[in-house]
Amino acid sequence: MTDYILGLGRRKRSIAKVFLKKGTGKFIVNDCDIENYFSRHLYVSTAKQPLEITNNLTGYDVMANVNGGGHTGQSQAIRLGLSRALVKADENMKKALKSEGFLTRDSREVERKKYGQAKARKRYQFSKR
Repeated sequence: MTDYILGLGRRKRSIAKVFLKKGTGKFIVNDCDIENYFSRHLYVSTAKQPLEITNNLTGYDVMANVNGGGHTGQSQAIRLGLSRALVKADENMKKALKSEGFLTRDSREVERKKYGQAKARKRYQFSKR
């Protein structure tokens, strides 16, 4: 994998390593075609957004290794990793990707459940008497 450009993306509990190289537009996630890996078209389009914005749908082959989290976090982690890899490949793409917010890491995480409460913030019903 010496001729690949690496981009790392994270979202919630998902981590994506995205490898990018010049090619014909193949998009592989965890050794599987992206349409077969993600069950909904929404996740596929989310992961491919950086390629669509930079008009490179057929210019690069993308291979992504993703683990952790669910499909939403995984597709958004791929989007961030792919954006970072595209910027490494061509610095001129940075302006378009940054204006869409694809180079910003979404750091929101799930808040942990606290003891003595039903959930992270929901409390048990209070009884005065």
